[in-house]
Amino acid sequence: MDMAIRQKMCYSGENQLPQERNATMKTQRDYPKYTVTPKAEAAILRGHPWVYDAEVLAAEEGAENGGLVDVVSKKDRYLGTGFLSEHSKIRVRLISRNANDRFDAAFWQRKLRWAWDYRKAVMSAEDLDACRIIFGEADAFPGLTVDKFHDLLSIQVLSVGMERIKDHLIPELVSILREDGQAIRGVFERNDVALREKEGLAQEKHWFPLPGEAVPDSPITEIMENGVKYLVDVENGQKTGFFLDQKYNRRAVARLARGRTVLDCFTHTGSFALNAAMGGAAHVTAVDVSESAVEMARANVERNGLDGVMECVAANVFDLLPALEKEPKRYDFIILDPPAFTKSRKTVHNALAGYKEINYRAMRLLPRGGLLATCSCSHFATEEKFVAMLHDAARDAGVQLRQIEARQQSCDHPILWGVEETNYLKFYLFQVV
Repeated sequence: MDMAIRQKMCYSGENQLPQERNATMKTQRDYPKYTVTPKAEAAILRGHPWVYDAEVLAAEEGAENGGLVDVVSKKDRYLGTGFLSEHSKIRVRLISRNANDRFDAAFWQRKLRWAWDYRKAVMSAEDLDACRIIFGEADAFPGLTVDKFHDLLSIQVLSVGMERIKDHLIPELVSILREDGQAIRGVFERNDVALREKEGLAQEKHWFPLPGEAVPDSPITEIMENGVKYLVDVENGQKTGFFLDQKYNRRAVARLARGRTVLDCFTHTGSFALNAAMGGAAHVTAVDVSESAVEMARANVERNGLDGVMECVAANVFDLLPALEKEPKRYDFIILDPPAFTKSRKTVHNALAGYKEINYRAMRLLPRGGLLATCSCSHFATEEKFVAMLHDAARDAGVQLRQIEARQQSCDHPILWGVEETNYLKFYLFQVV
């Protein structure tokens, strides 16, 4: 077992205030020290758990890649303990700022229970059928994502520290869930993402071997969300299998869709469109450029008995919206749920141009009193920039927007203040007036 699991200290000190914790810090520490810049110190004190490679001033010998190190200021002030990543620009990911924490099996079990207890506290029992259980830094598991899809868990490990201890964490989490009455059939690893290579980790996807258990026969399960049934493929579906962060935004759309004619752009597997149809829309058109996505959306239409209400079309939204302007207005509710147009600060300008184009076109297509749902899932397209783009689009389209709601990601993807990366989803509902 990893040193992070084995290491023993006589007192956890978890109920102390930060200054009290530091005051009682043991003189003898078992972890190599990494001294960081004042900039890194300030970020940590604001709550951000990352130390970048350029922020390391000095490093003691003896540290292992993926092992634990103590982060200290230039004045040797204890700032936190975290996992070292020798290959990443994010050199240290903190897991604790409590100098008296002991990182043994009980520590990790406690953190896993906190994560699950949080979801049970903020979500209804039926919403727990499909939800995110671990959201990386927001749950103090840096680089780890765990999604629950009915009886399957889908995990993604993006840091070498979590990679080293996952063989302990995942069986423990399964045990906690089963003890709470959750039937878990198996766990699938969706580590087929390029970010792993920045950690020196290989891309891969396979069943996680639970001790003493055979792997499931199928990676497909059925979930129920907002009364809509979906088949989820944890092996081949997008991301970890399904986008869970829009759960309550889809519910908000369903509430407003009754009697309306809806156009759902970038539908993927049809989730917003299906919610609108289940909410009583007169007719729903779901559009996606991917033929395979459209086929999955059609299968979901059939699964939910919505054939007479919803149609699925393969088309490029950037071509479709201008073409619809030449026809009589037929939609009074348009939903824009595009993929992340930017995954870096360098391409934000181009991304905002793309967001403006589709929003401008949608605003021109809607009649007075029509509804617009629009969002961005990139944290690089900040709320300030996204809102400014919407103002520009509305001005150019010659319309005024009356805001119905401003929403974010669902509560199982909690936003941790001080960690801007956890605040990524912007979702707005407007009436065009």
